[in-house]
Amino acid sequence: MSFLSPSPAFGESTSRLDRLQLAAVLGLILLGLAFVFSATMISESALSQPLIKQLWFRQLFWYGVGGGAAVLLCLVDYHTWTRWGGFIYWVSIVTLVAVMLFGTVRGGARRWFDLGFVSLQPSELAKLAFVLALANFLSRPPDELRLPVNFWKALALMGLPVLLIMKEPDLGSALVFIPTGLAMMLVAGVPRRFLFRLLGAGSIVATLFLVDILFAPPHWQIKLEEYQRHRLLVYFGQDFAPPDATKEQKQRMAELRRQKSYQPNQALRAVGSGGFWGKGWRQGSQTALGFLPPGAAHTDFIFSVIAEEKGFIGSVMVLTLYGIVLFTGLRIADRARDRLGKVLAAGVVTLLFSHIFINIGMNIRLMPVTGIPLPLLSYGGSSVLASMIAIGMLQNVHLYRKGY
Repeated sequence: MSFLSPSPAFGESTSRLDRLQLAAVLGLILLGLAFVFSATMISESALSQPLIKQLWFRQLFWYGVGGGAAVLLCLVDYHTWTRWGGFIYWVSIVTLVAVMLFGTVRGGARRWFDLGFVSLQPSELAKLAFVLALANFLSRPPDELRLPVNFWKALALMGLPVLLIMKEPDLGSALVFIPTGLAMMLVAGVPRRFLFRLLGAGSIVATLFLVDILFAPPHWQIKLEEYQRHRLLVYFGQDFAPPDATKEQKQRMAELRRQKSYQPNQALRAVGSGGFWGKGWRQGSQTALGFLPPGAAHTDFIFSVIAEEKGFIGSVMVLTLYGIVLFTGLRIADRARDRLGKVLAAGVVTLLFSHIFINIGMNIRLMPVTGIPLPLLSYGGSSVLASMIAIGMLQNVHLYRKGY
């Protein structure tokens, strides 16, 4: 089947879906519903709320919307909609600019459009728009990929949303663009010497950045949001007070450090207290007693809720389901018949892996705390919608692979 041939009817093609991946996704959806319920329905007042206001039900709604979007995506061959990748990319850039101008401020960050009954976070969908646009750009002939100018154009495609999202500020979401873009370039066949030089320069910059944040005098330090600096200092175990601080300043800074360490410490305690079998569904004391902050337990720290209530077994179950999703995604990339499909699938897999690694890492103190959601498990309409569309993109590449 050529690129311009009519796509097979969806009903005739369902046998070509990757059912193992879909089964793992369904398992994650069921876990997401169960533990968003557990993390939020912890009081009589919460249980007595109208169904439409209960967060687990809203999560179910977004699973439905995301699943519908994924199905619609699979009706059209990926070669058709990746041609619109550039347009979709620039629409996402406009939304990122718009959210900085007109978005709702929460916790000092302007990342959301408040639409009344729902909030939309443009950066989540911008990640997928970037994957589409870069995959389309990198599908050009191999000889063109060897030209330095095209390498710089690819970096510009990556750099623009990174800068805009950092401005919100949302450093965690901005950083996931980097491994995603580099993995796509590697799979596409961009010369490795370009990538190695970029990684070398990036490593030097990152090292100098950390040295500056951790050890330089305050008036020499790179300007960061105060909460971002605090998170890095907490992660690396550094004092908040400068060396020449007075006794009163040191006491004040020590108290501030305890406050900023509270969330990651409680998350780690929740994971450790679950033991092998866990305390049981809805029996987690860290959540029920509010030690895991109610506003974060069902979002950034949903893995800690699962680990406390279902223990090591539950944690392994989550990791196994994610492993299946990622492994089948790599298999889809490997079996794709053209470079566009390989690059597109590799980008989606790397994007999902980056979210999983960073989120679970911050729950067990391997990574600094960021606002990165756990795909398909963390509560949030934008995150769930983006995750379901990402799965639809993988299934689309698998679905139409035999035609090329």
